[in-house]
Amino acid sequence: MSDGVADRLKWDERGLITTVVQDASTQQVLMVAWTNAEALNLTVQTGEAHFWSRSRSELWHKGATSGHVMRVREVRVDCDGDTLLLLVDPAGPACHTGQTSCFFRSIHEVQIN
Repeated sequence: MSDGVADRLKWDERGLITTVVQDASTQQVLMVAWTNAEALNLTVQTGEAHFWSRSRSELWHKGATSGHVMRVREVRVDCDGDTLLLLVDPAGPACHTGQTSCFFRSIHEVQIN
């Protein structure tokens, strides 16, 4: 980012920052993802959410394959500078399961082995 915002954030040792994604209209938390500096730059430049996939080690444009893009209304940073909040207008479900939010299960529904 040309204004040095990325330099003022607290990136982890892998160059990532936790990013919470929230529906700008309903305030529902949709998902949590990881962002690196390149993904943040793309998000700001394009107005659509981009993340870093830790499992695939690559940039990820949310909705590129599903069509469920997230138009970003605002990017906020927490008081410690180590977490981002994206306020978005989702074009469909956030979760790969088809659920509106990735947070659709109660802790009581989760099997722990």
